[in-house]
Amino acid sequence: MLKEVRILLVEDNEGDIVLTMEALKEAKIRNEIDVVKDGEAALQFLRKAGVYKEASTPDLIFLDINLPKIDGMEILSIIKNDEQLKVIPVIMLTTSDAERDIMKSYYNHANCYITKPVDLDKFMSIIQTIKNFWINIVKLPKTND
Repeated sequence: MLKEVRILLVEDNEGDIVLTMEALKEAKIRNEIDVVKDGEAALQFLRKAGVYKEASTPDLIFLDINLPKIDGMEILSIIKNDEQLKVIPVIMLTTSDAERDIMKSYYNHANCYITKPVDLDKFMSIIQTIKNFWINIVKLPKTND
């Protein structure tokens, strides 16, 4: 039996949102996926503030770097310095393959860093690998809601 995993996708590019959702569906991941399109909304979601007061805490976060309002690096730093949120694994899922972004992500305690490929088949393969590792193998912490 596949376990259900709550995923928060923090992505502002509509094409990448559709692609990621499709790839997750193809990988047959049983889950609830919430999508927020900027860093400010991500923080409100995670803190259950404003329109997100009924939001459930995610088991896994897919975080882009280049976001409007508050960028992904700052969001990552805030998450990993928050006592309640820091246990949630954060997968940096971004188009950047810049060494400084990779180093800064790990410095800020990202759980992994994945560069999104442009090729659809390669992207599907990456999502399948994420499923195999983060959902089928890794034991994720249980959230309180």
